[in-house]
Amino acid sequence: MSTAGPTSSRPPGDAAPGDAAGDAAGDAAPGDAAAATVTASTVTAGRSLRVAVTLEQCWQRVPGGTATSILGLVGALAARPDVDLVGVSARHATSPSRAFRPPATVPVHQLPLPTLALYEGWHAVRRPHVERATGPVDVVHGTAIAVPPTAAPLVMTVHDLAFLAEPDHATRHGNRFFRRGTDLARRHAHLVLVPSRATNDECVAAGFEPDRLRVVPWGVEAAPVSAEQVDRARATLGLDRPFVLFVGTVEPRKNLAAVIDAMQTVAGRGVDLVLVGPDGWNEDLDGKLRRLDGTDVRVHRLGFVAPCDLPVLYAACAAFCYPSLREGFGMPVLEAMAQGAAVVTSRGTATEEVAADAGVVVDPRDHDAIGAALVELLEDRERAAELGARARTRAATYTWARTAELTVGAYREAAG
Repeated sequence: MSTAGPTSSRPPGDAAPGDAAGDAAGDAAPGDAAAATVTASTVTAGRSLRVAVTLEQCWQRVPGGTATSILGLVGALAARPDVDLVGVSARHATSPSRAFRPPATVPVHQLPLPTLALYEGWHAVRRPHVERATGPVDVVHGTAIAVPPTAAPLVMTVHDLAFLAEPDHATRHGNRFFRRGTDLARRHAHLVLVPSRATNDECVAAGFEPDRLRVVPWGVEAAPVSAEQVDRARATLGLDRPFVLFVGTVEPRKNLAAVIDAMQTVAGRGVDLVLVGPDGWNEDLDGKLRRLDGTDVRVHRLGFVAPCDLPVLYAACAAFCYPSLREGFGMPVLEAMAQGAAVVTSRGTATEEVAADAGVVVDPRDHDAIGAALVELLEDRERAAELGARARTRAATYTWARTAELTVGAYREAAG
């Protein structure tokens, strides 16, 4: 095994920069005079809703799928005439990186606290209210596990509850934050949006009332990719052989050990492994990659790749392998399908919902089965092309316009 390409220098990050200290709950913010005088404006049928959307994840060291999916939604909402969006964040001296910057048409208002202090305030003493930054709004949409206090109806997005099933995959700090946020969402959200039936079922098991849950799948925009673009990318990145692609943050639940073990089965066929994604947490990737020593598999670690540059890699790969142990949705699977990639992903998870019969689904803990699925696609290119065509067709049904329509329906339902 040889390793090519730069290793991401992005520092490991905790997905939950805040720590929930204390158990003081309730929406009242007795010391927050600005919030105490603000009430939600009356909603008139047919008029535009003013909605405050939390966008703090755009500034995280590893924004990940939660930022990518919410920005896709925000872009679609901003294009609608029936929603007036305003973003909300902590206090920051700089803008998010270009890859995770909200649309210019959505102003972002900052509350007067930095991230850690803001999250502590939201979860421990339930202040400051969102309206302190935005003024009156009809609905507040909390788009991550940090649950904002507000005088308006609250809609929350719960991306997944993976930490409940695999608590050792997060830090102790992160687990406390996630649990506190889940409890606050369960108690205070008028409606809870989830991207898949799998996450819906997790929420019910965690005590959320089923009649407050709404399944709102994410969308994808299939950027056209030409053969010339593929050739240029291959030449620039030194990808002169067929390759299996993985895209995701380096963390335990992404199950990179299974991808690496599967490549031992693929070895001897002149196929490389391309890993895309920032370093995350609790994962010794270098140690796992040593399992490929002595094989002909060349590993290309590209680190973080901007979302706008991913389509060409999806289009170029011989197969896309994503055997995640647990997902709220699995955006990389949908993005790969949109480019006609032959996908191998996990049975019994949200990614199976996305792939359906347009991908190969296997037990993510059966590394031999993953390897066999990859070998089949690499050796039977007609089968791979057939799956890729079905994948394109299925991905085309996942539009951001549909996501926005379902989300606005939830806003209007919550606003009454």
